[in-house]
Amino acid sequence: MNYKKLVACIYILNGKAVKGFEAGKLIDENPIELAHNYSDNGADEILIFNLSNTDTAHEQTISIIKQITQIVDIPVLSGGHINKMEDVKKLLYAGCSKAILNFNKPENVKLLEEVSKRFGKDKIACAVDYSDLLESKENMLINYASEIFLFNIELLEDLKKDITLPVIPVMKYNSLEEMRLYLKNTIVSGVANTNMDNLGLDYMELKKKFQEDNIPMNILKSKIAWTDFKLNSDGMIPVIVQDYKTDEVLMLAYMNEEAFQKTLSCGKMTYWSRSRNELWTKGDTSGHVQYVKELLLDCDNDTILAKVSQVGVACHTGNKTCFFQEIMKKEGQTANPLKVFEEVYKVIQDRKSNPKEGSYTNYLFDKGIDKILKKLGEEATEIVIAAKNPDAEEIKYEISDFLYHAMVLMVEKEISWEDITKELATR
Repeated sequence: MNYKKLVACIYILNGKAVKGFEAGKLIDENPIELAHNYSDNGADEILIFNLSNTDTAHEQTISIIKQITQIVDIPVLSGGHINKMEDVKKLLYAGCSKAILNFNKPENVKLLEEVSKRFGKDKIACAVDYSDLLESKENMLINYASEIFLFNIELLEDLKKDITLPVIPVMKYNSLEEMRLYLKNTIVSGVANTNMDNLGLDYMELKKKFQEDNIPMNILKSKIAWTDFKLNSDGMIPVIVQDYKTDEVLMLAYMNEEAFQKTLSCGKMTYWSRSRNELWTKGDTSGHVQYVKELLLDCDNDTILAKVSQVGVACHTGNKTCFFQEIMKKEGQTANPLKVFEEVYKVIQDRKSNPKEGSYTNYLFDKGIDKILKKLGEEATEIVIAAKNPDAEEIKYEISDFLYHAMVLMVEKEISWEDITKELATR
């Protein structure tokens, strides 16, 4: 990584986002919405502090973390309430890229080596607050952790200049100058600001300011110069906008150079309105913002494909997409594998919510989890048997049966295809 990170902080207590460790000071957004907002607005990572003081509250927080990791596109790290290997396992299985051990707890010093060997050094970070820990346990940190979160800024001077671990100071920065000061420190790989909301700035705006001060930041940069685009007679280029998750085409708009550069600068799709003859950032008035995920140029250099995270709807009519008026449609089965999986999954979901007499799916749900697992095991065995047969058609049939029963299990356990694909994508 050749840039400095800006890490957003979320403190969760009893299912609510609170202001730091001072429990009870609630903020308006719930933790899931807050995380989504941080992700869309340019944070590089999200650091979640689990302030649970009961096992029930802890499990509630784990559930919230799982929901957060499913909707954001940046790494999520979490610490707090970690006392044993099982706690680390739950966080990683919930989708966290790293679990953060409180290195001030003597029992966690011993736990560090254990979880690092079990899950990998890259999955473990440590929170440090005391200088004697740095001096006496530095080798352990280097051998078994991948990152240090520093909660005592005075310790920054105690760290060796040649330390190999990334260091993230976690503190309440009250000004941009204060953040800039620490970002310029050579051993600091980023900052986690527990006071970001009070500064009233989004992360893309911050990154732009720091980049201008020669601090390398993770900003949007075009690999192709505007002068290489083939423009129309009005000096603009058409932009096809697509949902980055579903690939659904949302709208068509136009950019001039000013709109293109503004899009890169703020991270939100910005266009040139030909009817009003002015620049407009999608969502400024409606709230239906389009956060940039990817920009692609076609083979003729005359059309941009923008993949976005769409808030609300894209069309001024209230429809999700501007392309909702069907002109014609040839009947036939969809060839998109993911759509097939999603459609079958939805049918199974509907059978559970709206039972249909004589339905085999409802028979499985009625019999319960043991029956579903028994059938899944039987179908797995059938695949093994079919694999011994030189005829591949039999294997297709048995795998299809297995996937159907796997989807019944997924619906029963409330696991979606999005959960599965996101998990696979991280491996």
